[in-house]
Amino acid sequence: MNRIIAPGIFFFFVAMSLALPSAKSQDAANGHALLRKADRFYESGRFDEAEDTYRKAQELDPTPKGAYNLGNSIYRQERFDEAIEHYKGVTESATDPAIKARAWHNLGNAWFNKEDFKNSVEAYKQALRINPNDLATKENLALAQQLLKLQQQQQQNQQNQQQDQNQDQQNQDQQQQQDQNQDQQNQQQQQQPQQSQPKEKPEKEKLSKQEMEQLLKIMEQEEQKVQRKLRRAKATKPASGRNW
Repeated sequence: MNRIIAPGIFFFFVAMSLALPSAKSQDAANGHALLRKADRFYESGRFDEAEDTYRKAQELDPTPKGAYNLGNSIYRQERFDEAIEHYKGVTESATDPAIKARAWHNLGNAWFNKEDFKNSVEAYKQALRINPNDLATKENLALAQQLLKLQQQQQQNQQNQQQDQNQDQQNQDQQQQQDQNQDQQNQQQQQQPQQSQPKEKPEKEKLSKQEMEQLLKIMEQEEQKVQRKLRRAKATKPASGRNW
C-alpha cells in the first residue's frame, strides 16, 4: 500500500500591522497542526489515534489530503468498507492528480482485500490512466486480473455443478411422478370388478282386467277342446285282446 501523503509544512507570517488572524485562518492553522500530529501517530503504527486526530483535523479544515490520510488509517485497521467510502470521496473531490491516483490505487487495494477483484481491477486501471508509470499499480493490476480470472472460472464451475444437480433433481422428480401415476392406475384397476354383473330384467307389467278376462276365456276354450278330444279318444278305444 502506498504511504500516506504527509502534508507539507506551511509557514505563517504575522503582518507588520499585527492584525488579528481570521477564524478561518486560525482553523486552518489548527487543522494543519493536527494533521502533523496524526501523521506521527500513523508512522508509529498507532492507527486508531491517527484516525481520531485526522477526523478532528478534517472538522477544522477539510482537505483531500486529510481525507486520504484518514482513509489510510481506517484501511490499516482493516475496516475496508469504510476506507472505500473515504477513497471514493477523494477520487471525486481531489484536483491534484497525484492524490487522485493514490486514492484510486488504495481503493483498488481495499477492494482486493475484500476479494472483489472486478472492482479492484477497475480501480487500478483508473490509477494508471492518471499515472501510467506507477510500477506498484501495474503489479497489483496484473495480480488482481489473474485472481479475477480464477474467481470467474470457479464461479462458472459452481454454476455448471448447480445446473447438473438441478437437472438430476428434475429427472428424479419426473420419475417419481411417473411412478406415482402408475401406482394410482394399478390401484384403480384393482378396485374395478372383474366382470360386470348382468342387470336384472324388469318385471313385466301387470295385465289389465280386460286382458285377464280374455286370457281366461282362451284358457277355457282350450280346456274344452282338450276335454272333447279325450271323450273322442275314449269312444274309439280298441277292444281287449285274446284271453290266455
